[in-house]
Amino acid sequence: MDAPCPDAIIALAQHMADASGEILRRYFRAAVVAEDKPDQSPVTIADRETEKTLRGMIEAEFPEHGIIGEEFGETRTEADYVWTLDPLDGTAAFITGKPLFGTLIGLLHEGVPVFGIIDHPITRERWMGGRGLAATCNDEKVKTRTCGDLSQAMLYATTPHMFSGDAARAFEHLCQAVKRPQYGADCYAYGLLASGLIDLVAETTMKVCDYCALVPVVEAAGGIITDWGGKPLGLDSDGSVLAAGDGDLHKQALAVLGEGMGTA
Repeated sequence: MDAPCPDAIIALAQHMADASGEILRRYFRAAVVAEDKPDQSPVTIADRETEKTLRGMIEAEFPEHGIIGEEFGETRTEADYVWTLDPLDGTAAFITGKPLFGTLIGLLHEGVPVFGIIDHPITRERWMGGRGLAATCNDEKVKTRTCGDLSQAMLYATTPHMFSGDAARAFEHLCQAVKRPQYGADCYAYGLLASGLIDLVAETTMKVCDYCALVPVVEAAGGIITDWGGKPLGLDSDGSVLAAGDGDLHKQALAVLGEGMGTA
């Protein structure tokens, strides 16, 4: 899709984000029981109710579109348009009362991420961006910042425990190269990057629903986001993510990660 993202899609995504916020605020800091999924990540009634609601909204408006959801799997993934839904990105934060969790709503066209929303229902911040759209936070335009040298960069990752093996060594190599690593923001970090408040986000073990919504927002804000090999992110990516505020910094970070992995 070379043309801008259709207005009807943007309107639906906004309504979906509104709906998810209403549900998640209702359950936040309430007596919610968390279960462990097979991968040991937590899930709650809030995750499931939110995704069911969002899937229903898509089915009602665009029944021909595909859907990939964090909790309820895949539908019509061969469609030209495929939505990705992470109803509650940061469930661990949610169940421990920390407000830095969000809903991720992404849209791919022919396998390419073209639209995304990062919505934070407690802080009431919503980043949005896509093909033919400026990146915004609460309807105000945002832009990434440049950082001339990796040694001055502020780096985020959700947790250092998400890295293992070669990836752990590479991430530690990157941590030593930047000014300061920080943790614990989940998808909020990508909003901070889009708003020009931080410089890098590096993560691994990410799923399609974790990263597809992030790509259009970061790119519309002027940043670059790829896997750790520098390849564009899509349905078949390996789960590694490197986002940077500008291309030069991204290249520097890629080189350091490559050295840490022993591939540079």
